[in-house]
Amino acid sequence: MPSTIGVVAFIALLHVLGWGVLAFVVIPAGIPLGGGGGALVTLGIGLTAYALGVRHAFDADHIAAIDNTTRRLSERGKPANTVGFWFSLGHSTVVVVLCILLTFGVAAVGSALADDSSALRTWTGVIGPSVSGVFLLVIAAVNIASLRRRHGHAGGPVLRLLGPFEKAVDRPSRMYMVGLLFGLGFDTATEIGLLALAGAATLVAVPWWAVLTLPILFAAGMSAFDTGQGAVMRRAYTWQPGRRRLGEVYAVTMTGLSVIAAILIAIVQLADVLVVNLGLGGPLPWLASVGIDDLGLVLTALLLVTWLAVLLITRRPRNVAHD
Repeated sequence: MPSTIGVVAFIALLHVLGWGVLAFVVIPAGIPLGGGGGALVTLGIGLTAYALGVRHAFDADHIAAIDNTTRRLSERGKPANTVGFWFSLGHSTVVVVLCILLTFGVAAVGSALADDSSALRTWTGVIGPSVSGVFLLVIAAVNIASLRRRHGHAGGPVLRLLGPFEKAVDRPSRMYMVGLLFGLGFDTATEIGLLALAGAATLVAVPWWAVLTLPILFAAGMSAFDTGQGAVMRRAYTWQPGRRRLGEVYAVTMTGLSVIAAILIAIVQLADVLVVNLGLGGPLPWLASVGIDDLGLVLTALLLVTWLAVLLITRRPRNVAHD
């Protein structure tokens, strides 16, 4: 598994490759990624692809999966700095492969992506959200069991059932496959937006290597922010206030926020799968309609605010703030 330095170097390479080819090859050659409009339009399309990647990094399921896995690995004393990197790399793989297929004229892919009722969209619309929902429920259960064990409660049969899962995701690199499976849904506006940009570029006979700057920029933006978010949360989860009672409250609060978010996101995703594909009624349509688009940003903000608040408390003189 590459070191943190290797991960940073790889992300830097994506940025240099994407922006370098766009700025020093595509634009000077007058290649119209936007079908015309000159250098500013081409630069704007590159910025859009990058911004879509950054926004996708803060999708609720990304944040919940990365945070909960980071917390679990950190608690077990395992390296967790690169959880976000491997997840985003797996997720980006799906987008890059689809863009490559579009670039080389695989028309069936383009038409299938554009048709909500196509077999491709139907099956991936089930697989992606289902894997995401189940993974989030399981990792939430693992963290709940871990928290109970921390407070002296036995793990019980549930923890034994979760044992195989813990072995399956016992290092950051295992998150590559998780990210790839999450990406199979490609039903978010960010991914569809990028694929639309790539598809439009192929229609005006743009060279394949120029079109591929778009998914590279997308991957650069997503990997940078998912990696950064995961590394920051690893620091937050492993930091200890130095006061036993405050430390217990801090650990429960941080874990509780991540677990609650993971469960909520999983319920919404799985409810949507059941409603769309099986037509189930009752409370499921309402659950499926719950908006979670900005929950990733909210969760990140809450976790950081909690960390900073406790950090400030511990810096106060002991005669001002007591346990």
